[in-house]
Amino acid sequence: MSGAGHSGMGHPILFFDAECLLCSRSVQLLLRLDRRGVLRFAPLAGPTARSLRTRGLPLPGDPHTVVLLDPGGKLYTASDAVLRVCRYLPWPWRAAAVLQALPSELRDLLYRWIAQRRYRWFGTSERCLRSAGEGAARFLP
Repeated sequence: MSGAGHSGMGHPILFFDAECLLCSRSVQLLLRLDRRGVLRFAPLAGPTARSLRTRGLPLPGDPHTVVLLDPGGKLYTASDAVLRVCRYLPWPWRAAAVLQALPSELRDLLYRWIAQRRYRWFGTSERCLRSAGEGAARFLP
């Protein structure tokens, strides 16, 4: 499956749990940090994710993970997705990508530990995150 058509105009798409306040706040931070406007954002339970699944892309539906679809069509989940996103950010955030040298089992253990507690620690929202202004165009349904 060719990836160029999947990530909307050649942009990476970060799929996130739109009900999770930690996830939504993280997306707001990424909007500010990604000054080049490369990243796109879509809810894991939204129409964009459903459409990609229907077309055969093995996009996880698990709300306990974040998923990055790169412009080449490759999927990254959990800590791999978080660290891949850092590659699109300016210094010093880009430097976090060196954490990929750690074993993924260790990184994902920490990721899952946080993911399992995020609703309790940060809360949830009934409303899907949407950005106003120039960030609004970076959100996919």
